[in-house]
Amino acid sequence: MKKSILTRRALAHSVSRGAIVAGAALMIGVTATPATAQAIGTTGPTTTTDQVTKPGDATTAAAQADEARATIAPRPTAPEPSTDGADIVVTGSLIQRPNNTSVSPIVSVGDIAIKEAGVATLQDALNQFPSFTTGGNAGTGGQGTGGRASINLHGLGTNRNLVLLDGRRLPSSDINGNVDVNILPEAIIDGIDVITGGASAVYGSDAMSGVVNFKTVRKLEGVRVDLLNTISERGDAYRFNGSLALGSSFADDRGHVIAAFSYAKQNPINGSARDFFYDKTPSSFIGTGTFVPSATNAPNAAVEQAVFARYGVTSTVNPLLNLGFNANQTLFVQTGAVNYQGPTNTSGYLLVGNNVRMPVGQQTDFYNGLDRKTAFVKADYELAPGITAYGQFMYVDLNVKTASGGSLTQFGVPLTVPVTNPFIPTDLRTILASRPNAGASFTINGRYVGVPYKNFEEQYNVQQYLAGVRGGIASGWTFDVYASYDQSVHDQAIHSAVVKSRVQTLLNAADGGRSLCAGGYNPFGDANARGLSQACATYITKDAFSKEKVSQTQVQGQINGKLFDLGAGPAQIAIVADYRRNSYSYVPDSDLAAQNLESIIASAGATGAINLKEAAAQLDIPLLSDRPFFRELGIGGAIRVSDYSTTGTVTSFEGDARWRPIEPLLFRGSYQRAVRAPNIGELFAPASGTQLVIGTPPASLGDPCDVRSSARTGASAAQVSALCVAQGVPGAAVSSYTFPTTATGQTVTGNTALTPEKANTFNLGLVLNAPVRSGLFRDFTLSIDYYNINIKNVISSVPGLTVLSKCFNLDGSNPSYANSNPYCQLIQRDATGQIVSVSTPYLNLGGLKTDGVEIQAHLGLPIAIAGAQGKVYADTAVGYTRSYKVQLLPNTPFLDYTGVSNGGAGTGSVPPRATPRWKSLTTIGYRSDAFGMGLRWRYQGPLRDVSAVLTPANAQVGVAAYSLFDLFVSTKINKRFEIRGGVNNLLDKGLPFVASSQNGTDVALYDPIGRSFYLGVKLGF
Repeated sequence: MKKSILTRRALAHSVSRGAIVAGAALMIGVTATPATAQAIGTTGPTTTTDQVTKPGDATTAAAQADEARATIAPRPTAPEPSTDGADIVVTGSLIQRPNNTSVSPIVSVGDIAIKEAGVATLQDALNQFPSFTTGGNAGTGGQGTGGRASINLHGLGTNRNLVLLDGRRLPSSDINGNVDVNILPEAIIDGIDVITGGASAVYGSDAMSGVVNFKTVRKLEGVRVDLLNTISERGDAYRFNGSLALGSSFADDRGHVIAAFSYAKQNPINGSARDFFYDKTPSSFIGTGTFVPSATNAPNAAVEQAVFARYGVTSTVNPLLNLGFNANQTLFVQTGAVNYQGPTNTSGYLLVGNNVRMPVGQQTDFYNGLDRKTAFVKADYELAPGITAYGQFMYVDLNVKTASGGSLTQFGVPLTVPVTNPFIPTDLRTILASRPNAGASFTINGRYVGVPYKNFEEQYNVQQYLAGVRGGIASGWTFDVYASYDQSVHDQAIHSAVVKSRVQTLLNAADGGRSLCAGGYNPFGDANARGLSQACATYITKDAFSKEKVSQTQVQGQINGKLFDLGAGPAQIAIVADYRRNSYSYVPDSDLAAQNLESIIASAGATGAINLKEAAAQLDIPLLSDRPFFRELGIGGAIRVSDYSTTGTVTSFEGDARWRPIEPLLFRGSYQRAVRAPNIGELFAPASGTQLVIGTPPASLGDPCDVRSSARTGASAAQVSALCVAQGVPGAAVSSYTFPTTATGQTVTGNTALTPEKANTFNLGLVLNAPVRSGLFRDFTLSIDYYNINIKNVISSVPGLTVLSKCFNLDGSNPSYANSNPYCQLIQRDATGQIVSVSTPYLNLGGLKTDGVEIQAHLGLPIAIAGAQGKVYADTAVGYTRSYKVQLLPNTPFLDYTGVSNGGAGTGSVPPRATPRWKSLTTIGYRSDAFGMGLRWRYQGPLRDVSAVLTPANAQVGVAAYSLFDLFVSTKINKRFEIRGGVNNLLDKGLPFVASSQNGTDVALYDPIGRSFYLGVKLGF
């Protein structure tokens, strides 16, 4: 029996060296290593001398993957026992097990495999895997939402999965505790482990959907340099990643130190660089400016008709429609382009449905610019035999730029012009004089084409300090104690922000503002607006500065030990206690807080803190081993008690079992009860603004009061019209009311009355490793895992589109069309009836439940080419979502969001931006010790548009099945020099149309760049 245990222990030790690179079989890091133990844990990695990374010892990803495969699928001759007999830590567990068993479904991502993907950021590599739903990336972050890169497992939200570095928490980047993966320096990442099942009892309550653990290089002897350049076929989208890592041992190998430095740059891409965006996001806020008639002080219809008759217009002109200004100071009707004499396909203008529009898609950066510098140092030193001190420091200087086009006259108090303004065109004066109150000021809309596009510069400064001691207590017992402090300081600058009060001052001036700045401000006509002097542009704009700070202090201690042995191996226990304090502060620019910046929703200052004390224990009991039909049988469990300073004490627990009837086959399963308390943002966030994409009806939901919407043209049009008037749309204008753009404001607020959410999750799966030792299936692995997650009392903000849909009874929620409906009370309109903001407070919603199956498989066949031994292989990872349902309020029906495209969703929204039933990643290739190449296929199944859920009677077109193909190659020139290259989006697949998205697609989910090329080198000294 002892020899058998030692043999398995040696096997596990061998796996720990090879498993982290086994993911190279997929060339993006996803691999079928479901039963492979991973050498990490919450206590931090333990290094042995045979795990030292030497730059000169580098091999191709292919060779490393083959080594791992050989270990996973045992051969007739077992490896020799390890001389140190060291146990290894299995990801998803606090227990150090002497075998390669993992009860949790785990996917490993190797560092070489990440590089082979040719992507600029870590989350882009992870998002290709079926377990992930796209969160924040380079395609998100417009309007100053941070440009953060976040992880979203199973589409349950970015704050329901835990992101770790070497098993320890990373710095939070925002008020909701989300981790920005952009801060991680690739130079020190040695691999990634993903637990795709819940892990709250083991790691913490915020691990409801799983854990993503980034593993750093353990030891390094020498110097390692890695460079990567990427560029699109169109000559843009340039990206560069460069890193330098140095490492050495000292004091007769009692101490080890690693220092790594990296630099990454990513150029932004503007919508004008892609034809797809030419006509997207058509806005009625245009550079010519428009006069917005008041329904309660409307011009005389006959007078306005007479003005247009002089232009030769014979059709009837509605006096409640907006009037624009031609270059010759004549007027035009924006709706229908009546007498419009300006550009129709140039200078940013376009006729859409014969209406004059300026498509914003031409103005915005759909791909953010990024500039990142990182420094990372870690060291350990053996103070005495069995006692090691260690420390770690990380510094990140990250700059993200997001541009959202020209400012417009939206949000806050509308701009008004006194009738004394000297720039008012003569024909407009005639029409103004015909109003009942001829001397009243009037409202104008427009786009500030005379000033530069507003853009957001997000500067992040992140620091983390960590120190600890680990070692042995007695035979079979170890300890690990550490303390850490981190802070993330976010300085936001809004450049070229238009200050509303200064514009109003110029408009109110008797001389049009000439005495305040050269030429004053003439908003009547595109040429006049573009002719704004530099002095006036400077007068009405500013750089608005806001500061956000998130900090975390943590102290944790862990003890591991062996309790007893039932004959199948020692029962083990792990006990953890920790204290954590998270604090947050936000100071917005004074004009931002006062809603005095054009087209930007106001945000209020905030401060808050949460203290947390936790105790957890995990037990693992091997029951049987090396018996017929019971090669291995074991059970385990965990419990975690968390005491929050805000909501009190909550308890999570977990139970698991594993059974290996024969050596190649493992059955595994687990059940857990998780409880997640509300975070700082959900509790204390002040009213903070963001953008809500509603689209243009009837193709999208839009404003249901818009005469073009399905609500106004359906069987209940009269009832909808009455509800619109009750909400604030003027009765005289309701028959012709249109909402002028594709987005409005959204106000998110915290809620101190929130209670914790609770989840029941379970996983059931099997792992099959090479059932035969020769023939076709000698190099074969397969894992199949079923997951089921059911969350009750879900903490989430109410989706803005859902508020509109339910208020206007588009899904049957308000059959009486009463304005007193709770959802209707969340909609705020201005005096003209336009939606100013939709309130989306955090609430305990009804529920969220999802279940599905994840499959991973590998098959390899040996082949010799030109005398060199290699193999052809096929790898696939497949995700099937059986259901994804959301209950907005208790005791209400669940809404089925399975297979739905929700292009207007935020980065961590529930439901997410897409919930495909099928998603897969497949690679076919060849590899040898010196060379590797292959073809990768990324697939997402077809999706219904979200309107099929929100407005089923008027469902818009969905998104067809989407496939991308990538080609990659790598070669080892010599022992110290490797080259890799490839083509992503080989067939130059275009962007699909997404009806629910403001810009007609989803650049975060689909590839907006097109065919691109990458080339990288790796040097070791």
